[in-house]
Amino acid sequence: MIQRVFVNHPASVGESYLEHQQVAWGFAWQLMKAAMMCFVHGLLPCLFCQNASQSIRELHGKMVVNRHQTGS
Repeated sequence: MIQRVFVNHPASVGESYLEHQQVAWGFAWQLMKAAMMCFVHGLLPCLFCQNASQSIRELHGKMVVNRHQTGS
């Protein structure tokens, strides 16, 4: 049970539990910033016209395109 909850998935992407936690929290921080830019853009369309979408493209590149995965 402990193995499945804390070890299997991080290991499948070549990380320890703590490394995976740092990466996940980094993504969370970047997503929160992008969400705030989207919110402000909704109020003031002249601001952050491409910033949030650029952030999402960069995160996709880090998470999906450039990440070595060995399992699920």
